[in-house]
Amino acid sequence: MSKKSVWLACYKGRTEHRGIARLADWVTRKVTRGIYSHCELAIEHGGNEYLCYSASFRDRGVRGKLMPLPDDKWDKLPLQASQQEVEAFFRKHSGKRYDWQGAIGIVLGNPEKRERLFCSEFCAEFLQLNESWRYSPNHLYALVSSWQFHP
Repeated sequence: MSKKSVWLACYKGRTEHRGIARLADWVTRKVTRGIYSHCELAIEHGGNEYLCYSASFRDRGVRGKLMPLPDDKWDKLPLQASQQEVEAFFRKHSGKRYDWQGAIGIVLGNPEKRERLFCSEFCAEFLQLNESWRYSPNHLYALVSSWQFHP
């Protein structure tokens, strides 16, 4: 198996859809005072396709999914991690539900629920950051970009 790059991918786009998902993106950006509303652990799959792992409101919890990450909607930062590490982490958390209360708790200080995860908590947990529930997509992007890894 060839070595594939692993990325932290942060969503800065605007969805064409209407409704609760669009509102959730807007609220996340406003509350966390940044341009990102979601994040994923992404593994190159070919072309502009990535195998992405995260906890997603739209998908109702922890999931893996093949998707494009166009540069106009996503910023990607390299991680020093392997595909095997990401997939093992995913298997450990697969099936957990999305944690709305935890996502809101970033601002309100709600205690975390270990049986549920939100996107940046999932990614921060993978990165072995203490108190992973305290990180927003914007916090994670700032932190990881300060590490200045090179693929």
